[in-house]
Order: sequence, then structure tokens, then C-alpha cells
Amino acid sequence: MSLLKRSITLSFAFAFVLSAVNFATAQSRPPTPRASQKSKLTQTVGTTDISVVYSRPAVKGRLVYGDWPGGGSGEATIDNSGQRPAGAPLVAWGRVWRTGADEATMFIVNDDVLINGQPLAAGTYSLHSVPGKVEWTFIFNKEDGQWGSFAYDATKDALRIKSKPTWGTDSAEFLTFSSDAITPDTATINLRWEKLSIPFTVQVKDVVGSTMTRLRSYAAAAKADEWSQPLSAAMWAKQNKQDADAAKWFAQAEKAVEAAIIAKPTFANYRAKSNILFNAGKSQEALAATEKAIEVGKAEKSDVAALEKRAADLKATKN
Repeated sequence: MSLLKRSITLSFAFAFVLSAVNFATAQSRPPTPRASQKSKLTQTVGTTDISVVYSRPAVKGRLVYGDWPGGGSGEATIDNSGQRPAGAPLVAWGRVWRTGADEATMFIVNDDVLINGQPLAAGTYSLHSVPGKVEWTFIFNKEDGQWGSFAYDATKDALRIKSKPTWGTDSAEFLTFSSDAITPDTATINLRWEKLSIPFTVQVKDVVGSTMTRLRSYAAAAKADEWSQPLSAAMWAKQNKQDADAAKWFAQAEKAVEAAIIAKPTFANYRAKSNILFNAGKSQEALAATEKAIEVGKAEKSDVAALEKRAADLKATKN
């Protein structure tokens, strides 16, 4: 047997052994090749990162969806492949599924969001599902260290949402999560495997609020003579009518550029002062700073055409 084939065989054997033990806590997995390769989807909406971490099982000619032989009642998982009867589907209707392979699929979001309109707090969740022929249930569970759905505990559910699947003609060999239909505050997360596709929508509740929270940390981290960070924060805040923060950050940028000019009285720094004062709405101070920048720029043989136009416009406004 070749080394590669032996490695793959050992990987399947390892997965079988894991399926026979207690998976109430996360397992320490050796760095060996997986039969179902690990993958991660990350989509940023506004400044909010949404991630799905999952393993990608393949169809391999098997029955993917169907009724569990012998029926039965309840949502008890059938993730344990070692106990799957011959001819049983990989994903049984009406039973809790890990929504992938190996470890339970993880859903991670760093801000509060709405999932199909229902609130979900920022955090890390295991993502289970209950597949159905005409409707699926996606489950966001607070226990994030599970192997499959063996230790799934419904009392730890943070959220359950419904979604309707669609069936296509093309078959996706490997399970895939994708992000589609992106808007400024939403992303549709789509699960596709075999001929089935099923979505859910993630909406960031407050793009401006979450962005402002991050900008406050960003501006606060700037060094005393670093003007570009508070200026960038101020510009975004001004654009989004967050006037109090904008004014504070313009003032921080002005103080920082003064420190930069003392250290290096260059055209670049004087031009920065002109930009800061102009965007802060301090027209007269901006005019004086612009004229000084033009003077220094000419001495450095820099292009000052844009500043000369700004100075002319400011003078016209003054008159």
C-alpha cells in the first residue's frame, strides 16, 4: 500500500474511532489529512465579521438526503456514521445534523446581528440544522466545542430560524457555504450540497454604531504626532453625521499635526494641517494653513496647484 493510501486509510479509521467516544467537549485532533477538508467562509458587512467554519463532506455517489430507515420520532442526531444502516442517507429528514462533517460547524459573529430577522448576540456558536423536505431549521447553539451533534443540547440553543430549500439540476460534490446578495448591512449565507441550496440572511443591526465603536479604539491608539488616524475617523464620522465624535477627532488630528510640524516642518505636514482645518470647517484657519503650505511647497518644488485653488476658493468665500 502506498504511503498516501495508507495515510488516507488511517484518517478514515481515526474518524471512526472518534465517532465512538464521548464528544461532549472539543477533541484534540492530530495533524493528519481529513477525508472532509476544513474550510472557512468570512464575510465582512460594514465592519462586522461573519464567519462559518466547517468541514466539507463529498457526495461520493452516496444518498445525501432522505428518510431514516425505520422512521422513528424526535430530533435525535444520526451523525454517527459507524452506526448508519446500509442505504441510509447522510442527512436524514427531521434529525439534528452537524451541518457539515467532523466537528460541528461553527458560526462566529463579532457584533449583534439579526438572523432572518431574529436577534442573535455577538459570539461563537455551533451551527446545527434539522433538515426537512420543504423547510429546514437552522440552530445556533451556545455550546461551541462539540464534535458533530452527538452532545447537542437543545436547552443551550440561542436561536432557531426557518428557511426553505431550493433544488437545482447541477450537483455540488462538496458541501459549500457561500456569501451572496451582499448589501451595506446584510449578507445572505447560502449552504449548498448535492442539488440542494438553502439560505439564511445575516443583518448587522447598527452598522454606524459598530463602526463608531471601532473608530474610537482606532483613533485612541494613534501616537501623539500621528494625525492620519484621527483624521480618517473624523471624516467618516462627519459623513455619517456623528458630529460630536467628528469634532473631537478633528481636534485630535489638528493637535497631532502641530506636533508633526514641530518635528518636521515639511510640505506634507503643512498640507495635512490645511486638509484637517478645511474639513473641520475652520475656513479662516484653513486659509492661513493653506497659504503656509503653498509657501513651503514652492520652496520644496512640490505641486501646489490644488492648494492654490483651495486658497482662492476660501478667499472668495470670505469676501
